[in-house]
Amino acid sequence: MLKSKTFLKKTRAGGVVKIVREHYLRDDIGCGAPACSACGGAHAGPALEPRPCDPESSLCPRPHYLLPDTNVLLHQISAWKPGTWASVASRLRPPGGLETYIEQEQGESANDRNDRAIRVAAKWYNDHLKKISAENQLQVILITNDKKNKEKAVEEGIPAFTCEEYVKSLTANPELVDRLACLSEEMNEIESGKIIFSEHLPLSKLQQGIKSGSYLQGTFRASRENYLEATVWIHGDNEDEKEVLLQGLKHLNRAIHEDIVAVELLPRSQWVAPSSVVLHDEGQNEDDVEKDEERELMLKTAVSEKMLRPTGRVVGIIKRNWRPYCGMLSKSDIKESRRHLFTPADKRIPRIRIETRQASALEGRRIIVAIDGWPRNSRYPNGHFVRNLGDVGEKETETEVLLLEHDVPHQPFSQAVLSFLPKMPWSITEKDMKNREDLRHLCVCSVDPPGCTDIDDALHCRELSNGNLEVGVHIADVSHFIRPGNALDQESARRGTTVYLCEKRIDMVPELLSSNLCSLRSNVDRLAFSCIWEMNHNAEILKTRFTKSVINSKASLTYAEAQMRIDSTAMKDDITTSLRGLNKLAKILKKGRIEKGALTLSSPEVRFHMDSETHDPIDLQTKELRETNSMVEEFMLLANISVAKKIHEEFSEHALLRKHPAPPPSNYEILVKAAKSKNLEIKTDTAKSLADSLDRAECPDFPYLNTLLRILATRCMMQAVYFCSGMENDFHHYGLASPIYTHFTSPIRRYADIIVHRLLAVAIGADCTYPELTDKHKLSDICKNLNFRHKMAQYAQRASVAFHTQLFFKSKGIISEEAYILFVRKNAIVVLIPKYGLEGTVFFEEKDKPKPRLTFDDEVPSLRIEGTVFHVFDKVKVKITLDSSNLQHQKIRMALVEPQIPGINIPPDVSDMDLNGPGEKRRRLEK
Repeated sequence: MLKSKTFLKKTRAGGVVKIVREHYLRDDIGCGAPACSACGGAHAGPALEPRPCDPESSLCPRPHYLLPDTNVLLHQISAWKPGTWASVASRLRPPGGLETYIEQEQGESANDRNDRAIRVAAKWYNDHLKKISAENQLQVILITNDKKNKEKAVEEGIPAFTCEEYVKSLTANPELVDRLACLSEEMNEIESGKIIFSEHLPLSKLQQGIKSGSYLQGTFRASRENYLEATVWIHGDNEDEKEVLLQGLKHLNRAIHEDIVAVELLPRSQWVAPSSVVLHDEGQNEDDVEKDEERELMLKTAVSEKMLRPTGRVVGIIKRNWRPYCGMLSKSDIKESRRHLFTPADKRIPRIRIETRQASALEGRRIIVAIDGWPRNSRYPNGHFVRNLGDVGEKETETEVLLLEHDVPHQPFSQAVLSFLPKMPWSITEKDMKNREDLRHLCVCSVDPPGCTDIDDALHCRELSNGNLEVGVHIADVSHFIRPGNALDQESARRGTTVYLCEKRIDMVPELLSSNLCSLRSNVDRLAFSCIWEMNHNAEILKTRFTKSVINSKASLTYAEAQMRIDSTAMKDDITTSLRGLNKLAKILKKGRIEKGALTLSSPEVRFHMDSETHDPIDLQTKELRETNSMVEEFMLLANISVAKKIHEEFSEHALLRKHPAPPPSNYEILVKAAKSKNLEIKTDTAKSLADSLDRAECPDFPYLNTLLRILATRCMMQAVYFCSGMENDFHHYGLASPIYTHFTSPIRRYADIIVHRLLAVAIGADCTYPELTDKHKLSDICKNLNFRHKMAQYAQRASVAFHTQLFFKSKGIISEEAYILFVRKNAIVVLIPKYGLEGTVFFEEKDKPKPRLTFDDEVPSLRIEGTVFHVFDKVKVKITLDSSNLQHQKIRMALVEPQIPGINIPPDVSDMDLNGPGEKRRRLEK
């Protein structure tokens, strides 16, 4: 049945147009009840549960289905998801369109119309179910927290309850009450009437203030090291205030990490410098506000004018970006209390007050909690319990926590996704060979880390009849198997990247593709996308071509195996000859890149050796890099640059590229000061001058100094990001000193590379385009997701390394090792232990103990403790132990062994390094 509505609308030009809106109402939609014969078996899509729920409700003793209104679903989702409650909340199908469609009445708000529509649907269901199940007396219960909606439903004879009333009536599941979100202001209030925070301004006033320039809009970034400090990254083109510093609870004003906030700049006389004090929130109650105010005084010290930063205060919240948080319950000391504090695993998130009757059962467990609100008179936000993850310290539980905390999609691939995989057994067909070159005769091989099963790339090098060299980079043709727009493509785009943890891999694509059909394993035919150059012996490119291909890799080698072949004087086979040619050319390419200003930085990476039975780490070593690592890297970089040029030539507005912004001068301050303390000069005006300065920064008596400088330089870098060429003007990749760059070489583990493959295939006529590929706005949205997923994957990987480091030292007991100072703080030094690639903080202040005399100099930088002065890069000796006294944040503790300082050395609880967070400050240049 068709219903239409016609009205006239005036255009901007003054004309009048006729608008017709049509509603197509179907009469073939069934109710969804399996036993219903009245609907004629019209059950397109999922039906209701075969048996309605009988959940032992004291309010609703009869079998029934539930119909929640929109707000209940939005705000009480935590109560709907768990298995017990989900079985209660069986799905109701859209009731018959003709019978339940209603028009919005004159003067009726959209919300009131929606409420009426839900009541009409509930009444229709109850009347309909009476006809088909008079003996069973089936009911449909309306669940709504809207007082007026509930009253009207009862007046109309519809059984209706609030969410809280219904959940409390479930006598068999009393724990479900803990999962109800606390939404009303009354429920959010606490006993103390003392106002702690200023009121947030309404959105209308915030928007006016932002428009007039009175306020600035930005993203709130809490500090991991100091709970009383945060920054707001300002949105837009305001070059003067890109970052605003916030200090003190009242200035943070209930903002939570990643919220979009409005800030007001304080007068210049109230600007402060970023604090070097490390402060963690250890409060337990509202009275701790006074202690917070005392601690705030520690942040304020006399500093030079140039160290002051634009400082402000939060005046309102534009958008909350709350999510469910993993952590542990800190049980109240008050016996029988239902109110407890939850401590999130992420130290940037404040503690959350929850009410639960299960406190004893949840102690020592990892749980998930959601925030409901944060009243002005509460030291902490209020929230509710969502889910129990398992025992703290268990590998499965901790892995689940780090994946959830970093928003890594890790559920098994759905059947809808798997349905788009090739049917096995699979082989290359004549259709697959269309627009594809047969390169199976070439001596191609792959070089990867040991144990690698998702082999993205392979290489070959051979001499041509004209004396030149042909070099090929062959990349897995993943885009052949993942076609645009289907469920497999959508899931790959959502995941964005494969995540590599210490013991497991979270694949971006199903295993059939990642470890089999797309993996360029040896001695099997595989589809590839090849970038082939003709070069002279000086590695100068004479010709470049791209082609879809079929290859048959002759060997799958590790870096060590490839290096052994290159170094062996006895081996002269085709594979070894190819590797030697590649290695020779790679050295020339690298030399050329460095001469152009490419940076060679450093970041300590570790490898765990696992016990074959327990899978616990039994050894921890820094990764060894060989010439073959550099060899593969050089040709991957060259292929990425060559492809970037090609797709930008063909799609100037729609190329997916990758850029690395130059760091602002302020980023280099710590590096320049640290080098100066060792009488070395680091120039940072260009990447070339930085690279040359680092090359010259040698000290014969201290060979590791250059590595430390490069590690510190890595910390100064910005994050490399994906972008759409039509949305940006600056394409430059600072770290690689390349005017243009993209990612082409790892499509098994990066979705960006799949898009680039599709662009390149269209550019060479090997595949057809599709609308989204040439929509720069949609491409820009894809890039935003990829940048987020890539960043979260890095953090998750670091958290996994940190957890396994804890496991390693748990079995080792106390160890003393040499370390170098990377940073000095007001009350601590941050050290690096080269043997383990391990970084930690040695604190010099203890609670309830006399404080030593500390003098911090930010200009040098240095820290004087009693009579001993510590500078950046000084060598020290530290004792390493695992402290498990705080189950929530187990720590590798570091205590000073040498140099000797009376009253400071070797107490076992002097220092700590939190290994639970993702290590925000460990950013490294990602090529």
